[in-house]
Amino acid sequence: MKKMFTLFLAIFLVVGILAACSEQKSSSNEEKEGEPSEPVTIKVHTYGTNDVYKWEKTVSAFKKKHPDINVEIVELSEKNDSQEALKKIDLGAASGEEMDVIMFPFIDALAQRAQLGMVEELDKYIQADGINMEKEYKFDLKVNDHYYAMPGKFNLMYVLLNKDRLDAAGLEVPKEWTWDEFQEYAKKLTGDGYYGTYFHGPFQFAWQQYMSLNLITQESNAGFLKVDGSSNMNDPLYKKSLELRVKMEKEDKSAVPYSQMISQKLNYRDQFFTQASSMIVTGSWLLSELGGSDRFPVEFNIAVAPMPKNNPTDEFSYNPTGGDLLGIYANSKHKDASYKFIKWYSTEGQFEQAAFLPSWTKASDAEIESLIDQIFSESANPDKLDRETLLHTIKSTKSAKISQPVPYINEINAALTVEFEKLILDQQDVDTTVANSKKIVQDIIDKNK
Repeated sequence: MKKMFTLFLAIFLVVGILAACSEQKSSSNEEKEGEPSEPVTIKVHTYGTNDVYKWEKTVSAFKKKHPDINVEIVELSEKNDSQEALKKIDLGAASGEEMDVIMFPFIDALAQRAQLGMVEELDKYIQADGINMEKEYKFDLKVNDHYYAMPGKFNLMYVLLNKDRLDAAGLEVPKEWTWDEFQEYAKKLTGDGYYGTYFHGPFQFAWQQYMSLNLITQESNAGFLKVDGSSNMNDPLYKKSLELRVKMEKEDKSAVPYSQMISQKLNYRDQFFTQASSMIVTGSWLLSELGGSDRFPVEFNIAVAPMPKNNPTDEFSYNPTGGDLLGIYANSKHKDASYKFIKWYSTEGQFEQAAFLPSWTKASDAEIESLIDQIFSESANPDKLDRETLLHTIKSTKSAKISQPVPYINEINAALTVEFEKLILDQQDVDTTVANSKKIVQDIIDKNK
């Protein structure tokens, strides 16, 4: 299954890209060195909807700086669903659809498509501008030691809690806690008609962090591969991650059943904002929605807690950080204009958008706090968020060290998802799942040496 998935995507994209190449070569690029000779329109393909990403005001601010570049936002999902959007992007590439800027939700998705030649390498642009990517942005963007994107928002993972239910249960908002304590909270926050928590994944070969929660919340080697690229399946925290999911769903009955998630195609926004679940492990990509959105007006109080620790003595809360990645489609006819947009968007554009935490390191703590206040001042119910718990979580979270993405990471993700589903759907036990996972990951690494 995993091999068919990877092979299908590779053939699908390569055929489309090669077909589009002949058209690109036959037409001269509309842009010369420097400014375009006449206004051009670039298409930005994104999973972000206007109510969450504030595209209208963002594009308006960019237009003031670059009046010769029009930006058309192509929204690919009404639910801000990145997986739905990626499928449509792949279909667009295969069919020769015009695209300029593509937004990716995480670096693995970017790496896979960069490997297939779908995304333009940006090294020449970055070097010409003298940008030090490692110093100017909060997370590593390299794919095989090259840059194919610039970041938008900065994502760190945290836990959102229904504070009204916390108060009713006599529970404090955790400033630091362990996974054992998280499980206890979930049991106490489960009630008639609602669960203590909901895990959004793994789902459709993505959202693997939800099957590796203990593994990703350590300081280093926070993933299926170690920092050096070797297998990390021997780490006992992988087994603990699986045991956590099984215990909470099967024994405690405090987590939404996985079978229900996949059969009903549940979404984490719906689960939390409709109060079907009392808390969710999610991330700062939801920041602009915590004061309410058009789709989900907030009718309860919300608190934020750091990701749980594996050891109570750990100094910080760790998790793999990342964010939106904006790349240029390899067959774009407006690459210079597209680069100008993603460069602007990754820096001052984040403040104009005022919807998320920026990845740009030149933003000071004071500017970030001011940005947060601005974000919530524009929401319908800014008083519903416990601002101090959010600020504490941001300050107490550190980036975990992970490996650079490899071209075959999606094959690993797909294979481990299959093993997890066998476990959670009662087809095999934890020990068998771990043993199979070790063999599968090592076989994939060996095959790709």
